[in-house]
This record gives sequence, structure tokens and C-alpha cells, in this order.
Amino acid sequence: MRALPFPAFCRVTLLALPAALAIAGTVHAEEKTASAVFAGGCFWCMEEAYDKVDGVLATTSGFSGGHVEAPSYNQVVAGGTGHAEVVKVDYDPERVDYETLLHVFWRNIDPFAVDRQFCDKGASYRSALFPMDADQRALAEASRDAIAERFDPPIATEINDFEAFYPAETYHQDYYLENPVRYRFYKSACGRDERLEEVWGEEAGASTAS
Repeated sequence: MRALPFPAFCRVTLLALPAALAIAGTVHAEEKTASAVFAGGCFWCMEEAYDKVDGVLATTSGFSGGHVEAPSYNQVVAGGTGHAEVVKVDYDPERVDYETLLHVFWRNIDPFAVDRQFCDKGASYRSALFPMDADQRALAEASRDAIAERFDPPIATEINDFEAFYPAETYHQDYYLENPVRYRFYKSACGRDERLEEVWGEEAGASTAS
């Protein structure tokens, strides 16, 4: 469970965003956008990573992969819901494709960590991909196979079909922008950047596929 770097009274749960976002298919015809869901540990950090990607229209912190409907943050990190912290990425498929988003995903996680990411421990911080259709699954599996061929340690990242996404409470959204000092302290204390550089070298924290 992530130990937030500020007093408990600062962690008052605000009104949650509306319950599960209904996502019918990957591409939304009216808006000409697509969606993807990634679990890479702290969703604050994954929001920051994907907000840097050209073609990403919006990122939302939330939960996926579990069996409890509309869980709270406290429920998820306490365990027992089956959910992981995730970020839902809405993007323009004419400007960025799912393969690029996968490239960014891998280089912003520790793919060898089991039921944790960096200093955050527990199944809710596991790394996972949640493909939303057959095409996304095929690309997700191919990307994992490519990473497995590159490294000797086994890849712990799961690939699970997408079922539902539940947005986290309002105070978690855009946390790295709304609370920059606290966020930087957390990220530094967690050792995220150092571990990414250890695994990925110059590719660490990539926001493009180049």
C-alpha cells in the first residue's frame, strides 16, 4: 500500500466520479477517439507518463481487473477487491496508435516485479494490460513476447481482457499537476526513476516509440 507523503487528514475522500465508465468497443465513432487501459503501479505516475504522449487526449486514474463495483481507493489498496490501480487513456488513433502506447507502457514500469511496482506493494499495484478487443490483445501479447525475448528474468505483467473501468476519487485525478511538490516527493522517495533507468537505460520513461 502506498504511504502518501502527507498527513492522513489530507487524504479525505472527496465525492467519487460517476461509477463505471461505459466503454463500448475500443473506438468511439462519434468522437473518433479510442481508449486503452494500463496498470503500471501508481496511477498518478502513469497519468504523467501518458499525458506527455502526442495524440493522447485525456487520462483518468481509476481501477480495473477486480470484482467489486465502483470501489473506493481505500477499498482497493486494502486488498480483496481484485482491482489494480490503472489509467484509462483516451487517444486519437490518427495521431498515435496502440502499439506506441504499449511501447510507452513497458518503459514506464518494472516488468519483473510481482504484485508491486517500485515502493508500492500489493496486488493492487501489479502491472497489467487490459486489452479491449482482439486487436489490442494480439498487440499486447506480441509486445510482451518481445520484452520476454529481450530480458532473462520472467515477465510478471499480466494480460487480462478488459471488463470494466471505475474512475478513482476526484482528488486523485491530475494529482501530479494539482499537488506537484507532494507528488515529486512521493515519486523521488519511491525510487521510480532510478529503477526505470536500471531496467531500461536511455529508454526509461519513454513517451514515444522512437
